[in-house]
Amino acid sequence: MSGDGGQGQISIASALEHATLTQSEIGFDYDPVAVMPETKVLKIGGQSIMDRGRTAVFPLLEEIVAAKERYPLLLCCGGGTRARHIYAVASDLELPTGLLAAMGGYVPRQNARMLQMLLAKHGGIFIIDDDFVKLPLYFQMKCIPITTGMPPFGYWEKPGEKGRIPANRTDAGVFLSAEFLGAPRAIFVKDEAGLYDDDPKKNPKAKHIPRISAADLLALDLPDLVLERVVIDYLRRARFCKELQIINGMEKGMLTRALAGEDVGTIIHA
Repeated sequence: MSGDGGQGQISIASALEHATLTQSEIGFDYDPVAVMPETKVLKIGGQSIMDRGRTAVFPLLEEIVAAKERYPLLLCCGGGTRARHIYAVASDLELPTGLLAAMGGYVPRQNARMLQMLLAKHGGIFIIDDDFVKLPLYFQMKCIPITTGMPPFGYWEKPGEKGRIPANRTDAGVFLSAEFLGAPRAIFVKDEAGLYDDDPKKNPKAKHIPRISAADLLALDLPDLVLERVVIDYLRRARFCKELQIINGMEKGMLTRALAGEDVGTIIHA
């Protein structure tokens, strides 16, 4: 609605003019714009990579620096063991999910700042949520933007089905970033070769799953997943980010191959 010089009001025709915004369908279809589909969105695992120190981080950074001239890279960081410690203490104190989400977001931010310093001489730049709009400028300047993987839900994180651990953690933030940018694939750098039918660290006979659909993966109802479960559900509704790739960042050259589009590791597709 808009005024007309104090003489009353006029209606502006809109597809949502009389909508309540609470019905299941809003009445029109649309094709969203892919903002920066060429962006390679990476998650650097917290526990799997960052917590291992220089032996894991430095070789990976060498591959990232070598790739930055070929691809616009957005690095997102996980939290790792320190985030798990925060969740454990806060849960023991029976604090609400929103507070756990807010507190859990500090650790991946610390990891992002450390990566930024290590990559500073190569154009590494730490960004916060509001800096997302500056990504085109950073890429034109050949920078490597680095941010937390944690989505900015914070205190408004919705309660999970069980317990108080936030469902939307750093894996979710990475996927949502890729979906917004229009990137067709998000790459998760872990310390395993991808998805298995059991925990390979505990069961040496666990079978590697090279490719699987989101629906089939959810139907398997595995006791543990290499990614947050909520991300698999999001993938089924994606408009752009139709694939999640999990690779072993401890294996030299694996990231380079993934950035080149090779289906190494595990591909979970929509």
